[in-house]
Amino acid sequence: MTLQQIHYALTIAETKSMSKASERLFVSQPTLTKSIKELEQSIGITIFNRTGKGVEITNNGEEFLAHARQIYQQYELLEQKYSSYDNIKLKCGVSSQHYSFAVKAFVETVKHFDIAQYEFAIRETKTYEVIEDVGTSRSEIGIIFISDFNKKILKKIFDEFGLVFHGLVECKAYVYVWKGHPLAGNKFITLDELEKYPCLSFEQGSKGSVYLAEEILSEREYPRTIKAGDRATMLNLMVGLNGYTLCSGIICEELNGSDYVAVPFESGEGSEIMNIGYIVKKNNMLSEVGKLYIDELKKYLSCR
Repeated sequence: MTLQQIHYALTIAETKSMSKASERLFVSQPTLTKSIKELEQSIGITIFNRTGKGVEITNNGEEFLAHARQIYQQYELLEQKYSSYDNIKLKCGVSSQHYSFAVKAFVETVKHFDIAQYEFAIRETKTYEVIEDVGTSRSEIGIIFISDFNKKILKKIFDEFGLVFHGLVECKAYVYVWKGHPLAGNKFITLDELEKYPCLSFEQGSKGSVYLAEEILSEREYPRTIKAGDRATMLNLMVGLNGYTLCSGIICEELNGSDYVAVPFESGEGSEIMNIGYIVKKNNMLSEVGKLYIDELKKYLSCR
């Protein structure tokens, strides 16, 4: 097994096509096919199934590619650090639940680097996809929260992907509404007061469950609920329908705007705590960008 073969396999997985991969890699398709067959023989598994529509990744292939992607990205880090070539772009990705502060920290991180020399990516996405992105090394860091309710399930999934969670901040639950909401001026808001308003939450797709929800207290029954796919839509629903969501209370007005407020939530049953942190691959060294991103997160959160 060689780094070249790993690079070939990762490119095929990305393009889902031998011919497209061949064009991107500037190698002939017979050469590419021969190299992948030799790789599969050397490791004793089938990575790709060839179909009339392209290629499909096998279950064994998915596992192999996750490890291969991690190895190749470490190689790219070394190459970036010690190579004299100026045309190598280092990939730096962060996946996150829908937190404006995570985007703000990313913005501040990128400002420290020459964007022409890096391929940056910030992905606000579903909870399972955050975990999957980091587990498959698509992203270096994932931003996510755990609570007493979901921590056992999430730890099990983290272990399956070889991930470790590092806490950054603990916070109580807040009700997030637009400033024109009838309850926006309250010192605190109770569940009874929220009953006649729609509870907004982020759609989690086919792999979603109450344990993977981005909102604390997802296990409770809410009489009126609406799912949203992105942060902008959720903010619009807050204004248009007087909707609300339960959150950490850590809001970046610079990105979300000043038309929304976070009011302390009072359940009458004690404190509901969100432990917001980041996940990374076990035993992986963070890149220079990754280290700075964590520093920017800590800097921002320490001011809240």
